[in-house]
Order: sequence, then C-alpha cells, then structure tokens
Amino acid sequence: MQCFSFIKTMMILFNLLIFLCGVALLAVGIWVSIDGPSFLKIFGPLSSSAMQFVNVGYFLIAAGAVVFALGFLGCYGAQSESKCALMTFFFILLLIFIAEVAAAVVALVYTSMADHFLTLLVVPAIRKDYGSQKDFTQVWDSTMKGLKCCGFTNYTDFEGSPYFEKNNTFPPFCCNDITNTANETCTEEKAKNQAVQGCFDQLLHDIRTNAVTVGGVAAGIGGLELAAMIVSMYLYCNLQ
Repeated sequence: MQCFSFIKTMMILFNLLIFLCGVALLAVGIWVSIDGPSFLKIFGPLSSSAMQFVNVGYFLIAAGAVVFALGFLGCYGAQSESKCALMTFFFILLLIFIAEVAAAVVALVYTSMADHFLTLLVVPAIRKDYGSQKDFTQVWDSTMKGLKCCGFTNYTDFEGSPYFEKNNTFPPFCCNDITNTANETCTEEKAKNQAVQGCFDQLLHDIRTNAVTVGGVAAGIGGLELAAMIVSMYLYCNLQ
C-alpha cells in the first residue's frame, strides 16, 4: 500500500511537470505565431533553420496541446484513480512513442529522400520570396549567418529570386567564409569558386557532429515515456 501511494504521488508530480511544460509550449507557440521576428532575435540561427522546414508556431501549439492533455490525464488519472484516464494516458503515450521510433527510422534510412522532398518545397519558395518578403528573407539571412551556409542546396537556389533580379548578385553569405564581413559583391564566379555548403547539408553535419548528445536526449525522452507507461499500467492494474 505504501509503495502504491508513493508511485501515485510521483505520477502526480511528474505529470504536473508535463502539464506545465505543455502550457509553456502553448505560450511559446502563440508567441512565435504572433511575433516571429522577436523569437528569431532571442533564439538565433537554430530557431531560424527550423523555421525553414516547419511552421514553428503551429507546431509548438500542436505539441503543447498534446503535452498539456497528457499531463492533465496523468494527473487526473492518478489523483482520482480513474482507470479510464490512466488507460487513455497509456495509449496516447504509446502512440507518441511508436511515432517517434518510426520518425527516427525514416530519418536514418531515407535522409536522401527527405533531402529531395524538401528541395522541391524550399527552393521554389526561396526563388519566389527571398528579397521581397521581409520576414522570410530575415529568417534565411539569420540561418545562413548562424550556420555559415548558403541557400538550401547552394548558391544556385537564389537564381531568379527577387533579390537576385534586383541586385544581380547572390547573398553575401554565399561568398564569404567565417572570417569575412560579408560586404563584398557576391558574383556568380565568386560563389561558384568558394562553393559554400548548403544549409541542409550543414544542418545534417551539425547533427551528426553532435550525434552522441542528440542520441542521449532521444534515449532519455524514450526512457521517460516507457517509465510513464509502466507506472500508469501499474496504477491501473492495482486499482479496484
């Protein structure tokens, strides 16, 4: 009985923390959706690189809603000893765990396919909006400056863009290494000779460089999810 009470208390505290994290994610998601530029100024190039591939605001709102619901179900289920809430908590967490494993497998096995798919989405957007849409241009400038990269694949992504049509040059990040001030005109010849790496390849390189950290965080999250599922089932099975 004492063991059951202890586990119940820990379940409530753990899910209270999850609940608060959900609230925080919702708040940040709403903030990003309303005022994206200030988010970029605070969190810098990593946030801007993420914004190339997903709508961060909506993603955080969706993730926050799921985490919020999970925390509430876990707290309510443990506190009220509701079998229905605990079982719902378990199945939602199980679905999330399976989705994470599937996403990791796809990311590892189909990296080249993801590269091709994202190229079809991102490059046309660059050629359409870079130099004409202020927020879009700011996001890409912050990404290229922070990751020391050029475009999604390389400098050719900017051919035909409003920026290129107006200035007849490429963004300075496509011609300058980490020590330069990015003030010179970036002609096609210079961009071709310097061959600055695309941001997608640079991002993959950074992830692989920090593979141990990324893997450790992923393993930690997976372990917490498994522990939460086991605890919820223990409480469920010991309720009368």
